[in-house]
Amino acid sequence: MNKEKYMQMGENAFIHTYNRLPLVLEKGEGVYLYDTDGKKYLDFGAGIAVCALGYGNKAYNNGLKAQLDKVLHISNYFYNVPAVEAANNLKAVSGLERVFFTNSGTEAVEGAIKLAKKYAYLRNGNTDNEIIAMEHSFHGRSMGALSVTGTESYRKPFGEFLAGVKFAVYNDLESIKALISEKTAAIILETLQGEGGIHLANEEFLKGIRDICDKNDIVMILDEIQCGMGRTGTMYTYEQYGILPDIMTTAKALACGVPAGAFLANEKVAKAMVPGDHGSTYGGNPFACEAINLVFEQYKELGILEHVNEISKYLEERLDELADKTAGVKAHRGKGLMRGIVLSPDINVGDVIKRAISNGLIVFSAGQNVLRLVPPLVIEKSHVDEMIEIVKKCVY
Repeated sequence: MNKEKYMQMGENAFIHTYNRLPLVLEKGEGVYLYDTDGKKYLDFGAGIAVCALGYGNKAYNNGLKAQLDKVLHISNYFYNVPAVEAANNLKAVSGLERVFFTNSGTEAVEGAIKLAKKYAYLRNGNTDNEIIAMEHSFHGRSMGALSVTGTESYRKPFGEFLAGVKFAVYNDLESIKALISEKTAAIILETLQGEGGIHLANEEFLKGIRDICDKNDIVMILDEIQCGMGRTGTMYTYEQYGILPDIMTTAKALACGVPAGAFLANEKVAKAMVPGDHGSTYGGNPFACEAINLVFEQYKELGILEHVNEISKYLEERLDELADKTAGVKAHRGKGLMRGIVLSPDINVGDVIKRAISNGLIVFSAGQNVLRLVPPLVIEKSHVDEMIEIVKKCVY
């Protein structure tokens, strides 16, 4: 069957919530994807920052095959070995003590909100507690996650959300201070904003929030779903600020393609939840958790963090050159292998993405005029060079 027939079948079957690009992708190898026509694409999207190991990692694939022959699912009425090991892997790299596994980042945010609200309820006996979130943030598509997503276009059609959510300005500590009250239960933000345009929290801002939370017994929630798992050069981006959140959400590259997420909390906050407060049928099942363990093994074996720090320096140099010599590129921003190329306001980012695909490069957008670069963490300098040359052809 040719790609046009597959695309038509999809259009006739799917609920139309995506404006899909005219590709039917069939397989991946290394950092390249191939469509049903055999055309090759350099992947600088990684399934939206998911496929950190690229495609075809044999140790990862073989480990998943082995787990298939053991058990896929048993429910959370029992312990299972991969889940216990995955929880301890996460504890070791995060600095947090307790873990709850989910199927996605959105579900991790939902759980984080519930935990913060339960903690505040036990603190003051009230249920009308408030949450401070950030303008231009993105935390997911479910109703709870949308409640703390500060992008009006995502929220407008869906009516009532969680009560008591207020939005502050990212990297403006005074705007947060102005919203604090005795009802404030939590402050939630991305350490590095993704959908909002690739904006990194500055040190004064993040440490200031930590100080506010400490002084007022407010829960600090950091969303590291996209910027975590080594993408900025440390396993989690907040490590670079010398702070710990009270709750952290993680997903995307956590299992490198198998649906898995988690929220983690310190002991003080985590003990607010008791049996019956939260649950998940699939979250923490043996297959997903073995995928998490295999990712941690491969990160260690391949020296992923060291590689990200090395290759990101080269990427930054090439992006500097691109911004200096390409009229349509105004700047770049971000950290590690989560970068945004800021285009001139008169350039349509969607058109650039389509031209890039025609030239064999997969990239995504972030915000109105930003090309988002979130490639597999195993890219090499030659792949950076290839991406730069294609972008040059496509920005005009």
